[in-house]
Amino acid sequence: MVEKFVSITPNRIRLAGCVGKELKTSVSIIPEKKYPFKIVNVTAKQGKNIRYKIEEFKKSKISEYVLTVENIKKETGRYFDIIHLKTDSKIQPEISIRVMGNIYAKPINKTDK
Repeated sequence: MVEKFVSITPNRIRLAGCVGKELKTSVSIIPEKKYPFKIVNVTAKQGKNIRYKIEEFKKSKISEYVLTVENIKKETGRYFDIIHLKTDSKIQPEISIRVMGNIYAKPINKTDK
């Protein structure tokens, strides 16, 4: 049986909505007590359609993290990216979180002729 190293909720990011609408989501990253670690660096594989930041919160002696990801794509289309979290752990030096974006045109309002 594989032991759990970290709890990530949700485990992947979906950003879907109309062009021009703010699309943002947060991911909770909680190390298991048996395997504490710190996140030392955050990068995106491509990073051209997203903006991201990580915040650390201390709960007892273990750090918990919140990763916030925001869409910055201004036109319709889909994209995929991966955010890499570098840790100071020898057990799992990197955690990857998938990002999927689906930006579509604004719905046509029948009263706007």
